[in-house]
Amino acid sequence: MYTPAIVWFRRDLRLIDNPAWAIAESHGPVTALFVIDPALFDRAGDFRVAQLCAHLAALDDALVARGGRLRVEAGDPRAVVPAVAAEVGADIVYANADATPYSRRRDTAVHRALGGLNRGAALSTSWGTMVHHPGAVLTQAGKLSLVFTPFSKVWNTTAWAEWAEGDGPTDLAGEPGIGLPTSTAGPAMDGGAEAALSRLDLWQSAVDLYPETRDIPAIDGTSQLSTDLRFGTISPRRVAAEIGVATAGRAAFVRQLAWRDWYAHMLFERPDLVDHAMKPAFDRIDWSNDPEALDRWQNGLTGYPLVDAGMRQLLTTGWMHNRVRMVVASFLVKDLLIDWRLGERWFRHLLIDADVAQNVGNWQWAAGTGPDAAPYFRVFNPILQSKRFDPEGVYIRRFVPELADVPTRWIHAPWEAPPLELAGAGVVIGDNYPPPIVQHAEARDTTLAAYAAATESAR
Repeated sequence: MYTPAIVWFRRDLRLIDNPAWAIAESHGPVTALFVIDPALFDRAGDFRVAQLCAHLAALDDALVARGGRLRVEAGDPRAVVPAVAAEVGADIVYANADATPYSRRRDTAVHRALGGLNRGAALSTSWGTMVHHPGAVLTQAGKLSLVFTPFSKVWNTTAWAEWAEGDGPTDLAGEPGIGLPTSTAGPAMDGGAEAALSRLDLWQSAVDLYPETRDIPAIDGTSQLSTDLRFGTISPRRVAAEIGVATAGRAAFVRQLAWRDWYAHMLFERPDLVDHAMKPAFDRIDWSNDPEALDRWQNGLTGYPLVDAGMRQLLTTGWMHNRVRMVVASFLVKDLLIDWRLGERWFRHLLIDADVAQNVGNWQWAAGTGPDAAPYFRVFNPILQSKRFDPEGVYIRRFVPELADVPTRWIHAPWEAPPLELAGAGVVIGDNYPPPIVQHAEARDTTLAAYAAATESAR
């Protein structure tokens, strides 16, 4: 079986605990391939591109240490992968599968194109991006649960399917292709699998406090591992195994990996969720989709400080704290009556850790259009959320600097402050900070009426 092969890296930019890499160890020479796909690359924000470049450079370094190189090519993978296979004489291309509709269409097309080569090459995929692969966590009736808690109970007790293990091939090709991509921006974090493992080690010292710190955006109370999981510089199984469930904090954190799997399984079963509400009635909502309101939301100019802080954090860093993600998503949909799909696409473009399955699942959760038992009339009050999770306004002051000197009493709703208080803080509502774009209570009523009308029209 010692024949040429390709390992096609996508969202698995590591050599450690990578089944697609491990299974190729009996082949040689092996070409480690990454394809810059314009359909994905051109839609990624600058921060994600910069992080990708850092991870690819680190992967190349790891391959150089083993006597090879990462071969980088650009173009449509449906043409590029078969062309490289023909060039190097590979009868097999190994890769780790993904759950997104695009990736499944792409892989099907590549498999067919490889099969059309004279020697009948094939694409062989493993599941190396989740703890449990789609279809492994089912109800007693053999179905995927549409409610998370029952899913998580089965997830916790399901044995892990076997992965190919090993260090991978030792006979590596040294062709670099077009060479590594570069970015003018610096990455948000050090690239590569070793750096990801260091971040996991660092999280070990803080994870026990996770239930108390996870919702406080002003502190580093979350793992920051979502980016590593998105790029596959660390295996979700490695994270689950090393964190464990020995304490409440650890169990709560590992539960997030179950959420991650659940959304991926959901999208694998229902690829239409990218564009359609899981609850069909809510595709009938009469959205306002006010372009000016959308623009103010995107740029952090809604007049609601916590919302604005979150949106500006996203614009300036490519990341946003998870609690704030829920608040800004609820605000777009439930206060501005703007289609959740517009928000999902904006997040998908800008977030470093943008993961289609997680993004779509979380946005449908926030909009009340998707799975789980949460009703559509759950609406986050942005002022109460601000007071509860950023009580001193530390997070707000960091990302909305024009409010830095506003007294804490008024930081969550500065339009309510006496004019002299605002003047002393250098703030003029309507001048250097906008008034509220909507009144929350009125906006909530309008949105709930639109949801109720959509539900009624579907009967």
